[in-house]
Amino acid sequence: MSLARVLLDSGRPVDLSELRMSSTYGGPPEGCPCKPLDDRRIERLLRSAEHAFPGAPVHPVPPPREYPDQYAGAFGPVEALPAVTCVGGFRSEALDPARDRSLYRSRLTVVRFQPSPRVPSGCDAEPSLRDLSWERPAEDEELRGPASGSLRARGDGCAGDGCAG
Repeated sequence: MSLARVLLDSGRPVDLSELRMSSTYGGPPEGCPCKPLDDRRIERLLRSAEHAFPGAPVHPVPPPREYPDQYAGAFGPVEALPAVTCVGGFRSEALDPARDRSLYRSRLTVVRFQPSPRVPSGCDAEPSLRDLSWERPAEDEELRGPASGSLRARGDGCAGDGCAG
């Protein structure tokens, strides 16, 4: 069961299967928010998403950056990212229409920022999420029965049992 279903602008429905939210600037302060520190924060978030969702492709949605009219810090002008960091695991129908829909699905981990702690849903999701081009970063995975394990990524086009992986 999914947490929510989001309808992308392309018309593709994607299901949110897991969502991790946190405060963008929570934790010990690293200094005034600025581009170099925010870029490091985003890089750490991407690495964390790769570990949290092993094997799934990770796609960052470039965050909007605001520049409040404040005194510049040691690393440049003050820059603010949206308040909430989101890492979501999404699933959809297989990318390859020739694949059996009961055996394959596509998946993607999306890293993005949003202004408030709200679960995206339907057509109400943030425009940056709805505008996602699923077909490029997502990959197909083979669903396996309980006796042989749960899931296996299948982005190589291999369809037979004789494939390594």
